[in-house]
Amino acid sequence: MEVQITYLGRTALVPNVVVDTGSARTVIASDALAALGIAPSPDDTLYAVLGVGGTEVVFACSVGWIHVGDRGARDFEIEVGAMDYGFQVNGRLGPNLLRQTGALLDLGCLELAYGKHVPAVLRQVRVEVGQP
Repeated sequence: MEVQITYLGRTALVPNVVVDTGSARTVIASDALAALGIAPSPDDTLYAVLGVGGTEVVFACSVGWIHVGDRGARDFEIEVGAMDYGFQVNGRLGPNLLRQTGALLDLGCLELAYGKHVPAVLRQVRVEVGQP
């Protein structure tokens, strides 16, 4: 899957992005954003993020737009890090973006769907995150 990111009027397509329901936030590889001029500044706060692969250092950056398919979020804060996992992945879409864009995951078919593209049976079911 790919996402389109706009930052300060410049746009880039970021390929090889995965959905990560275990990640709290959306993380994009710094190498994939270099063409947009996104880089840490001395004023940025660095965060240590703990995941399955260990600890990774990231910084937060607000982008003008991030698009997944035909859905997107304006003025969205992503985290930017090296994402050096030994295989080609340029980003992880976290629940913060998926929820904001109204995504539904069909884990049986491994599909990400939105709005009218969602099968009727899935449109009738709504699960609230954090509710028993």
